[in-house]
Amino acid sequence: MASIYNIKPAFQNLLRPITRSLARAGVTANQVTVAAALLSAAVGACIGFYPTARWPLLVLPGFLFVRMALNAIDGMLAREHNMKSSLGAVLNEIGDVLADTALYLPLALVPDFSALLIVLITLLAIISEMTGVVAVQIGATRRYDGPMGKSDRAFVFGLLALLVGLGVPGGLWLAAVQAAVGALLCLTIYNRARRALAEASARR
Repeated sequence: MASIYNIKPAFQNLLRPITRSLARAGVTANQVTVAAALLSAAVGACIGFYPTARWPLLVLPGFLFVRMALNAIDGMLAREHNMKSSLGAVLNEIGDVLADTALYLPLALVPDFSALLIVLITLLAIISEMTGVVAVQIGATRRYDGPMGKSDRAFVFGLLALLVGLGVPGGLWLAAVQAAVGALLCLTIYNRARRALAEASARR
């Protein structure tokens, strides 16, 4: 199913010169992973501490793009510059879940967003990433199937934060979008589980 994740190779090509420069400077993949998680926590804290202010919402879209770039860079450093490690694999998976939670959960405090739906979306996002990881345990590859993967969530929430930050009133439309994100996350979990089981079965 279509997902923004499908354009990742093209995005990586744009970031490859930066990745090479970081590798030459001695920056490691694990350092980039940790930096992305810490920056996510800082941005999320701004939203949580100032839930009625617009500026944290306007910061979020730009940071989500930066975070996607950092996620791509740490992967390229690991694969293309001999920095793969067991610690890196753990940091990558845990860091992604922590960063998602730190960035999206504080939106529950923002008046325009539905606290219930934001909490539900955060939980479903964690489950979807766990489903992708569990695929490895049954003999399949790590699953990144959509339609509401990490990059898709970043795009949707970046756009929503931008609109609300610019003063577009919330209401039924915003609740409907959040409900749709939740439904698509349920479909994502199903797709990842189904395709992981099919792949594992085909390998036996």
